[in-house]
Amino acid sequence: MGTLPERRTIPPWVKVPEDLKDPEVFQVQTRLLEAMFGRDGCRIPYIEQVSKAMLELKALESPDFTEVVVYGSYIYKLRAKWMLQSMAEWHRQRQERGMLKLEEAMNALELSPWMK
Repeated sequence: MGTLPERRTIPPWVKVPEDLKDPEVFQVQTRLLEAMFGRDGCRIPYIEQVSKAMLELKALESPDFTEVVVYGSYIYKLRAKWMLQSMAEWHRQRQERGMLKLEEAMNALELSPWMK
């Protein structure tokens, strides 16, 4: 995901100011963002609507991680955080399996010793 999407409005299900206090915060590997949120964050509005929470992505000093901030009522923000962490883990494992398959395929294609 090239640049992080910028928040312009607060969804109608988020109560201001009480739901904006004490957000849930966690970090996600930056390489997983596009798989989770779509190109340029196009899936964020849908995820927010389903989870009844508000999401904000913040760049960190390390380009390897991005901070995900979840706002909403207590139960909705905990549920959204759990859901997003589960999605991140699923995508991480999927990418890892893909790398292992690629490595196996490359090893299978290695030239036999007599051709070296």
